[in-house]
Amino acid sequence: MGRPAAFGELLRHHRQAAGLTIEDLAEASGISVRAIGDMERGRSRTPQRRSVAALADALPLTPGEREALHEAARAGRRRGGPEGTVRAEGPASEPQESAPSEARSRAHAPNGLPRGVPDFTGRIDELAKLTALAELTASAKLTASAKLTASAKLTASAKGDAVAEAVAETGPTVTVAVSGGPGLGKTALAVRAAELLAETFPDGVLFVDLRGMDETPLDPADALTRLLRGLGVADRHVPQDALERGARFRELMRERRVLVVLDNAATEAQVRPLLPADGPGLVLVTSRRTLAGLEGVHHLPLAELAPAESVALLRKITGGDRAELDRIARLCGHLPLALRIAANRLLSRPGWTAGQLASRLAGEERRLQALSAGDLHIAAAFTLSYRQLGEEARRTFRRLALIPGPHFGAALPAVLTGRSLPDSEDALDELVDLGLLLSPYPSRYRLHDLVRLFARERLVEEEPAEEREAAGEAMERWLLDTATRAGRWFEPGYGAPAVQDPLAPLTTAAEAQAWLETESVHWLPALRAAAVDRRPSVVDTAEAMHWFSDRWVHWGRWSEVFCLARSAARALGDTRAEATHLNYLAWAASTAEGRHQDGLDHALEALELARAAGDRTQEAWALAYAAYACRGLPDWSRTADHARRAADLFAAIGDKEGYPQARNVLGDALRHLGRPDEALREHLELLDDLRDPSYGGSPDVREFSLGLTLRRVGEDYAALGRWREAADHFARAIPALRNQGIVSGVPLVAHLLGTAFRELNRIPEARSSYRQAIEGYTRIGEKLQAAEVAKDLAALPLPPRPS
Repeated sequence: MGRPAAFGELLRHHRQAAGLTIEDLAEASGISVRAIGDMERGRSRTPQRRSVAALADALPLTPGEREALHEAARAGRRRGGPEGTVRAEGPASEPQESAPSEARSRAHAPNGLPRGVPDFTGRIDELAKLTALAELTASAKLTASAKLTASAKLTASAKGDAVAEAVAETGPTVTVAVSGGPGLGKTALAVRAAELLAETFPDGVLFVDLRGMDETPLDPADALTRLLRGLGVADRHVPQDALERGARFRELMRERRVLVVLDNAATEAQVRPLLPADGPGLVLVTSRRTLAGLEGVHHLPLAELAPAESVALLRKITGGDRAELDRIARLCGHLPLALRIAANRLLSRPGWTAGQLASRLAGEERRLQALSAGDLHIAAAFTLSYRQLGEEARRTFRRLALIPGPHFGAALPAVLTGRSLPDSEDALDELVDLGLLLSPYPSRYRLHDLVRLFARERLVEEEPAEEREAAGEAMERWLLDTATRAGRWFEPGYGAPAVQDPLAPLTTAAEAQAWLETESVHWLPALRAAAVDRRPSVVDTAEAMHWFSDRWVHWGRWSEVFCLARSAARALGDTRAEATHLNYLAWAASTAEGRHQDGLDHALEALELARAAGDRTQEAWALAYAAYACRGLPDWSRTADHARRAADLFAAIGDKEGYPQARNVLGDALRHLGRPDEALREHLELLDDLRDPSYGGSPDVREFSLGLTLRRVGEDYAALGRWREAADHFARAIPALRNQGIVSGVPLVAHLLGTAFRELNRIPEARSSYRQAIEGYTRIGEKLQAAEVAKDLAALPLPPRPS
């Protein structure tokens, strides 16, 4: 009878029979390429039981083949691995007697890891980073071992150690802080990484729960005692003094290749005494806090799982329909703990389908209660962090549930709590530090969907209804007031606010524009809420947006803004205001959204209302907006008729802002009607008017109109085939439009300029202009226009090759 196959030989046989490379098997099993290679070559003959199980799961084995693989691994462990080592898998907290000299015995490599998660899924990038750091420690160990000095060897010989080890020049011990909010799977990741890396650390794996969320976290001195016991130091040799314990721990870690997992850390102060100074080991620290105060540490913050990873986890646990599992994953916010609870609940109720569980989770008011299975409760995980907060941070956290948008700055929490901006920032930092709040980029914050529901529960249970309502109304008023102040920066006759708000200073037009765009996720919901019973504020805020909307044409929400204002004006019985906002609605439908017939209908309705109210200004604007809509249909004869009547009426009432808009559209109509000479005269006359210092009106609107007119003159010259003059006017239009923040106009003119350069055979300049246009369209999300320009760019002759 031949000898039983060694584990490594058997593993290689099954891998090759399955047609897998070592890399394929590593990806399928989660075991590193290096570890599998060592097993197959016999360098690692004592694989961990978890590693063997992971490899068996990844290979297409029959039950008999699976048992034979496990038996080969057990035989290897009985015979002993390289250098006669045998792994002990008892808990790290069990004392292991050492000789009085405390010389290390290689016969006992502790492994005190808790039970891992057999269906661990995802975190590929994080595991890859931890594996790379572990491999760095291996490289450092090999390099240091080669540098043993003669005196170190003599010392080892004099002591009679069987293993000639000495203090090696390994450098600082690599430490990784894995941080993130409740339910993100920090402990599961650390345990999984330790399982995969165990063979890289032949001197053992130590695990200590620091109980960071308990009322009394584990004292560092007690943690050191457990670590020393795990390293084989008998109780009688553990120093009584805490500082001496730390020194002894660092001394041992300097010589040993050990992986230490410090789970659930409370603070930096708790962790610092437990970190080795140098040596070939690796320390993984997990904490809900960021532990930003730890020096020389690699930080690994965790986020939610990717959608595909979430569904993969649910399918691995439950099986089931992918579409319904995808819905469950979304409702769980891709939070690992919530996903596991949902999966366990589904498994414990065989009569349920994934669709039924998804329906139960769909209602926000019961979702947290539904996410419980046995002793696992998602709300309980959040509660542990909530209890760690100070009173002001708790109040801030509760009221964050009132914020409508997905992300926010410190100003809104300050309004909700009545605190100063610095106080608000301090409270938010405390929430971030405990993982209840995310800060995805500087000065902005985000609540996970499930954490938001938990905050809402706390708010309802801990604060009276009248206080909640007062806080919400204060926030809505502040949002609408600030939006109105910001919008008026761009309205003729207003500009900078007379009184600055420290929560939103708005000292420049750029700051005002940035606020309006960033906070639109909040002021638009506030506008919706105000439409119910605070109608005048709706009209005022929408009116303030009129001129600003030209700078942010591509937003996609202007029809809703002006529709709300039109409805509010009608409810107030204000016909003039209703005509005004119907005009703005016509602009939004036609110019911003391309719904030209709707735009024409709104404009003609506004025309009738304006005439009934005797408002000649709105009558002129209604004609202008009707011309805009007819231009898009296109109906150039009606465009010319409406634009001419609008220009005449603007001139009659002395409206210097509306007049150039109507004249420009009139010229467009003439050019498209085959009368480019008349269009050019129309636009050149308007250009002279706008350049006249005595023109009057708003300087900003005049500059904006000047840019638009320069563009039209360029188009007229292009229609006449006079490309040099066309290029000259296009080039002069771009700075005027850019200076006024007309972001949608700049790429359009750059495209026109590129075409003019192409016709003039100035190919390098054409290429540069086309690229400018593509960049501009891409920046504002206009992908179709960018694609059109890209076609023109691709059609240009290639530059000559260098000789």
